[in-house]
Amino acid sequence: MQDRRHEHQLAGQKDEGLQFQSYNHTFKEAGLIMNPIAKNVLAVISGVVVGGLVNMGLINIGPLVVSLPEGVDLSTMENLRDSMKLFTPVNFLFPFLAHALGTLSGAFVAAKVAASHQVKFAIGIGVFFLIGGATMVSMLGGPMWFNVSDLLLAYIPMGYLGGILARGKRPQTA
Repeated sequence: MQDRRHEHQLAGQKDEGLQFQSYNHTFKEAGLIMNPIAKNVLAVISGVVVGGLVNMGLINIGPLVVSLPEGVDLSTMENLRDSMKLFTPVNFLFPFLAHALGTLSGAFVAAKVAASHQVKFAIGIGVFFLIGGATMVSMLGGPMWFNVSDLLLAYIPMGYLGGILARGKRPQTA
């Protein structure tokens, strides 16, 4: 009897409520339960997309909030690299916030979406953005104090924090 019920479920036939099963997901009642691997792939993609959007949003808003020094041209990477010497410390505030908050938000989303190993996926998002940050440092340069603080504080620690925040509060056991 048990084997027959299992065969009906796999064949997609109705059994004790609405349940259909296919290769990579199960539709049960109104919810969608995804294959854990597909869910983890979606976690990485969504974390990178959300983190990138937050990063670029803050990078674009930055010059509107903190005015750039006279003579700065952001039209090309070469002009930006040449203009770095004109920047004051306050001009590096929004790039740091963009890197830190972009990584934090991407890691948080990845950890929330991931089916397992949430903090590991969040740290993975931090590593992904760290690679991007190191690439930008090698292309643009900039003051050493900013490069070191940005690479050490804005990526891996924010990825870890995003993973911890996504877990939420754990119930207290007595």
